[in-house]
Amino acid sequence: QVQLVESGGGLVQAGGSLRLSCAASGRSSSTVAMGWFRQAPGKEREFVAAISWTGESTSYADSVKGRFTISRDNGKKTVYLQMNSLKPEDTAVYYCTAASSYSTYVVRVMPPNWGQGTQVTVSS
Repeated sequence: QVQLVESGGGLVQAGGSLRLSCAASGRSSSTVAMGWFRQAPGKEREFVAAISWTGESTSYADSVKGRFTISRDNGKKTVYLQMNSLKPEDTAVYYCTAASSYSTYVVRVMPPNWGQGTQVTVSS
C-alpha cells in the first residue's frame, strides 16, 4: 500500500504561481512513476503531468505545456508540480497519482493509487 498526501493548493490570481507537493509513504515500489490529475467543477478528471522514477521521462497535457513543470525528489519520496502563469481555467482539485510501472503510461492513463486532492483556485 502507498499513501499520497498533497499540499500547496490555495487561492491565487491569474498569472500567479503555486507549487504543489505530494508526499508518499508506504511501499516505494508503488511510486515508481508518479503524476498529477485534476478535476474541475462539473468536469471529468483529466491528466495533467507524469514523471518516471529517474525523472528523465516527463509528459504533460497540452493545456499546461510550457506553464507547469513536474519534478521529484526520491530521497524525500515527494513529487512536485510547479504551476506558473496560472489561468482561471486551471481551477480544480489536483490529485497526486502513483503506479509501480517504470513507464509513465499507467500513471497517465489508469493510475492505481490516488491522493485525496488539494484545491487550486485561480481568480481572474
